[in-house]
Amino acid sequence: MRTLAMGALVGALMFAAAGSAMAQEDKVVLKDGPGRDKTMQCIACHSVDYIPMNSRFLNKAGWTAEVNKMINVFGAPIPKSDVEEIATYLTQNYGTGPAK
Repeated sequence: MRTLAMGALVGALMFAAAGSAMAQEDKVVLKDGPGRDKTMQCIACHSVDYIPMNSRFLNKAGWTAEVNKMINVFGAPIPKSDVEEIATYLTQNYGTGPAK
């Protein structure tokens, strides 16, 4: 019984420490620029944290494919007419460069 109580205490302390570290994380804010307003539609489904997290992997073709996947596969409420502007914004501000 004492071992169980110690395990619970250690678990609680670890959880509290993790929560404290998470509370100190900076909030991600998208860079200003043309297309930012349309890109903000993405927060209807997920946080914008995913954008800088994936930025080192995606060029224009990759961002275009990602936005289309969000619309066509996951049902994101984004007009298809906004795909080009969103992909351009993401490429210019978070992308690896133009598609080859």
